[in-house]
Amino acid sequence: MVAFDALPRRLGRLVDGLGIVARTVGPFDTNPVPADWSHVTKLDPEDAKKLPLLYPLFLRHTSAVSVGGSSDVTAANTEETFSLLEPLSVPAFHEPSEAKHVTERTRESAAFIAIPEVLNGDSESLVGTLGVGTEYIREELTPGMLSEKLPWWTPNRVLDACSNVATSLLLSEAVFEAYIIQNPDSAAAREANVDEDDLLSTRAAKQHAMAAERHLESELVYLEYSGTYGGDEAADILAAVSESLDWSRLWYGGGLDSREHAQAMLDAGADTVVVGDVFHDVAAEEAKICADARTDLSPDANVRTVREWVTDTVDVEESAARRYLSTVPSVDDPTATAERYLVATVRTVLELERLGTVVAEAGPETRDDVCTLVDEQTDTLPGERYLQSTAGEASRTLARTIAVDVLTRRLNLGDDTELPVSHLSTNQ
Repeated sequence: MVAFDALPRRLGRLVDGLGIVARTVGPFDTNPVPADWSHVTKLDPEDAKKLPLLYPLFLRHTSAVSVGGSSDVTAANTEETFSLLEPLSVPAFHEPSEAKHVTERTRESAAFIAIPEVLNGDSESLVGTLGVGTEYIREELTPGMLSEKLPWWTPNRVLDACSNVATSLLLSEAVFEAYIIQNPDSAAAREANVDEDDLLSTRAAKQHAMAAERHLESELVYLEYSGTYGGDEAADILAAVSESLDWSRLWYGGGLDSREHAQAMLDAGADTVVVGDVFHDVAAEEAKICADARTDLSPDANVRTVREWVTDTVDVEESAARRYLSTVPSVDDPTATAERYLVATVRTVLELERLGTVVAEAGPETRDDVCTLVDEQTDTLPGERYLQSTAGEASRTLARTIAVDVLTRRLNLGDDTELPVSHLSTNQ
């Protein structure tokens, strides 16, 4: 006869067993990370990392957006980055490098939180980091959230119990990324204390990945070369790891800036390729292009004139815009698409120049004055026509936000911290 106090333990083991069956041989895919994501774009909230002015045009082609970075990232600029992504239909998730980057606002905006766990780093990069994050959630984040939602007279013991439950629920909703870092010269390696001796062979990487899936129950296994293309070595690891995983998704990131490299990693076994630096390169590149356009072209230049200028001035084939688009398997002609987007960007900048003249002549004294003057425009706002294909009904709102931000900054009428899209490339 089974003792009464043994029933909960048996029930717990039964639930665990059912979970294992569901993950491995069940008819349904229980992994919360969609299997059809083939391309993820990583956005760094760091203020120095800008976004293209018409970033929705580029991001319409990616499967999802990851928000997170290693340096100069704060809760504030993370929230700002998520605010930029809200009008888009592309899902965005949060990959925080520090627990305090997670706020109630980012949690509500993100499809999920992805928590890194480095498999070949020191114990602090796995257990220590998770412990710090759990402490923050339990002692700061959840109490703050609950204090706003529960009556002020709620007993402390009830608040404490609710915080415990909320902490466990938040962690259960998180996605865990099991990283294998293979570039010892990267910032990620330095943070996780990964050096040359910690780099994994193909077989060791396979073993680590199997442990991540079966013991840690990591939803993602992430082979990270962080800024360097892994080539044949990465392909061999991906092939071996891919054959050993049943439930976890397998992602690759590092040095992807061409179709050949991205497709090679997918063909080797990666479910998803992740790109980051090349997307921010688009913004840096277009800032210079648009500065030249403002010098060379009239604000009233028509689309034909702008297209001819782009053709004569920009080597589209070698542009960052084409390189980024070439990493997306679904973009059939990256060169032609990049040219269209660069023309759209230059036209938008010229339209902003024309609108800026009208606004400046009215003599606004505050950001609110700029908002009023922009709202009085009955014509299509700068960039609005291009954003309609990606932002739909929100295209005018997004175009308005961009116009107000750019013009407020140019007229020195607002603190940067008050501006929701200060990350845009043309705000230099």
